[in-house]
Amino acid sequence: MKRLTDVLENKQDNYIFPLFWIHGEEEEILREAVGKVQDAGIQALCVESRPHPDFVGELWWRDMDIIMDEARNRGMKVWLLDDSHFPTGYANGKIVSEYPQHAKKYLKIHQLDFVGPLKDSSFLVKWGSPGNRMSLDLKPVPIQDEILGIVAARRTGENSVDPLTLQDVTSFEKNGVLYWDIPEGDWRIFIMLQTVHGGEPHTDGYLNPLDPEAVKVLIEEVYEPHYQHYKHDFGKTFAGFFSDEPRFGNMHGAFGAIGRAEMVFPWKEGLLEKFTPEERLQLPLLSTVEGQGTEHSIRYKYMDMISRMYGESFTGTLAAWCRERGVEYIGHLIEDNNAHARLGYGAGHFFRAIWEQDMSGIDVVLNQIMPGMDKGTFKSMTAKGWDGEFFHYGLAKMGTSLGHLDPKKNNRTLCEVYGAYGWAEGIKLMKWITDHMLVRGVTHFVPHAFSPKEFPDPDCPPHLDARGHNPQYRFMRELFNYLNRVSHLLNGGEHVAPVGLLYHAEAEWLGDYMLFQKPARELMQHQIDFDVIPVDLIVEAEPEGNEYKINGKAFRVLVIPYAEALPQRLLTQVKTLTDAGIPVYFMDGLPVRNEYGEAVDPLLLAGAAIKKLSDFAVQLQEEGISDIRTSEFQPYLRYYHYQQKDGNLYMFFNEDPYRIIETKVTLSTGKQIAAYDGFDNRLKSIPQTLENGKRIVSLKLHPYESIVVFESEEAVEAGRETVNELANIHGPWNISFSTAEAYPHFSSQIVLDSLQDISRLEGRERFSGTVRYELSIDLEEEVEDVRIDLGRVYEVAEVTINGRDLGVKICPPYIVEVGDALRKGKNEIIIEVTNNLGKQEQDFLSQYMIQEPTGLFGPVRLLKSYLAE
Repeated sequence: MKRLTDVLENKQDNYIFPLFWIHGEEEEILREAVGKVQDAGIQALCVESRPHPDFVGELWWRDMDIIMDEARNRGMKVWLLDDSHFPTGYANGKIVSEYPQHAKKYLKIHQLDFVGPLKDSSFLVKWGSPGNRMSLDLKPVPIQDEILGIVAARRTGENSVDPLTLQDVTSFEKNGVLYWDIPEGDWRIFIMLQTVHGGEPHTDGYLNPLDPEAVKVLIEEVYEPHYQHYKHDFGKTFAGFFSDEPRFGNMHGAFGAIGRAEMVFPWKEGLLEKFTPEERLQLPLLSTVEGQGTEHSIRYKYMDMISRMYGESFTGTLAAWCRERGVEYIGHLIEDNNAHARLGYGAGHFFRAIWEQDMSGIDVVLNQIMPGMDKGTFKSMTAKGWDGEFFHYGLAKMGTSLGHLDPKKNNRTLCEVYGAYGWAEGIKLMKWITDHMLVRGVTHFVPHAFSPKEFPDPDCPPHLDARGHNPQYRFMRELFNYLNRVSHLLNGGEHVAPVGLLYHAEAEWLGDYMLFQKPARELMQHQIDFDVIPVDLIVEAEPEGNEYKINGKAFRVLVIPYAEALPQRLLTQVKTLTDAGIPVYFMDGLPVRNEYGEAVDPLLLAGAAIKKLSDFAVQLQEEGISDIRTSEFQPYLRYYHYQQKDGNLYMFFNEDPYRIIETKVTLSTGKQIAAYDGFDNRLKSIPQTLENGKRIVSLKLHPYESIVVFESEEAVEAGRETVNELANIHGPWNISFSTAEAYPHFSSQIVLDSLQDISRLEGRERFSGTVRYELSIDLEEEVEDVRIDLGRVYEVAEVTINGRDLGVKICPPYIVEVGDALRKGKNEIIIEVTNNLGKQEQDFLSQYMIQEPTGLFGPVRLLKSYLAE
């Protein structure tokens, strides 16, 4: 396999470009910081301007010239985060100062309730704008925004109206007063205003993402100046632009679901004309007001329209500019807590929003993905907590599905990763998060972050170098070399998955629905791989034999999460698929209507089946749909099947933070299998048998452990290994300490008879650095094929025996091959254990993580391995 040969010869590409924060540092510091990135095994960086005091000013160009020069000399690539403020869309402040006409606009639906009848009545409607307010001295400060229309309707409940009574009363308004004879009964008046007020305070004054002319301001203020400075580097050293969390920003938070949250709505000049006169009457039903079912259709049309406009006007405008100049446009949205299909933090529809980007993109920050925390909502720094099920079973699969399905992305999905977990996030957790992403198909990474600012920089730690204060920085190369190797194996081919899973956005807009991560969880826990597919692509699918294909990617089954209503074009496609013999499974029930409120034609769904969410994955296995199969239920074993032109490979990862997984896995190939260790960069055999034309491999994965297996005609079948304990190593231990700044010089020696938590020793409660353990053992004879098992370690371990460095382990299992380092007689053993900066810094963000102990806990054992006959 060519790509395997590449990594074995250390010829893999670079798949990492960390955020690189600059603050106006001196030239020497900037050049040194670029070198630190490369020293960590990384060949690119993404300059982030957010903390810089003079973006696109004289100091900025000085700093960028230094970074570009250093990158050219080192053969590195430079990306640029594309605005001076987070998130993208501020346009370096020019929207507020020079282009206020291009600021975000909203539709405000102001509601007033009255009781009639009263002839010749009138109503003040000029105060509907969210910009109108009372001053602190209670004097009114009116701001007259544009009234788009005024609609009245009879109330049928506390927050419901009779849609048959909706009537346009706009013509009765004059100078902010509505003159209208209110009929008998309870009535609600809806004043629809176009305004720039009432959105998310953090992005007030940002550009309107629905207006391509507004987006061109960002190009003029950020993109064009960098092109003029570095046009000869474009497509060479200068790789492209990165947008960070652009959004509608019409409200704060991830819960801006249409019809479920009170908010102003993203808008633009002329949008009203996109609606028919009848639809304009229904616009008030975009709010949380119920209209006897008629609200669903207008909400769907609005969301369908603006989600498409966002992708075309914002992403499409920036991407087209970049492609014309030979660079790439990448980035990510806010996907948190299902925001990806909503307003507010979201852009309405994940797939449409970033379809025009050159890579798919997601991010993970603020403890959103934590080992084992995959069930329900868990408390963190946000008031409403994190949806563990979404972050574990939805986020990465949604991102990589777009990378797989959009041909221009070439299977490339990036993740901004590691950021703002706090200093208690060490390299062990980074490795777990890395494998969490790799085994779902994420292969491009934007680590967060390198900061050359003086330590401690309080800005969203951890920082990878921390100006020499991070004791684990010297091991970052171990992690990033591993990441680049495995990423190289998982690029250049095709992902293999038997199931297509419907993306739920349209269902959420239309009524009751099931989040796509619900069936995703069942599929993943039963090792049935899938891609998340939006309606836009499913309706283009072409049945071919017993499969349906989307942009050349084949699937055997379509799974549709429960939805009260779905678009008619999808319902029609269901019949096309089932008529071709392709199974279509609806979770827990069929839809009852389409986006127009019409009842579903039962003939369209006659060939589909209803499956219970709780057991449909088991049924898929029984029907032979699964690509692989384990010998027993293994809910935390993850896998990823990738097909290179010259063979298949499978990645496996134990996602359980505490439990060893032992299982037999039946693969979809009958060829012989070898295994690849991405840390040691070597091949190894793996126990396997051949039954009924299928290869069965025996897996034993410790927590945090992963492995890649691949087809190899030259592979030698391995017998089952047995391991016996040769010796149990006891103290006393001579212990000394070194900080990151002092290493490799140690001091403060103590002696411990038994291993224990160093952080519970008096005076060592806040120690962060390296603890050295030394002792001597006597062996009565020469030994071979021996390993040293360190047991529990927190968290990086280096082993030296008789002066020979045996390597580094950054996560479990802490088992090191000894080779011939041991000898008969006296042997000197040194074990160095390095923790993270969480103990020392005790920062705000670290409160959301378990504070692990410090040091070596053992038991430390010498193990002798044997192969069974």
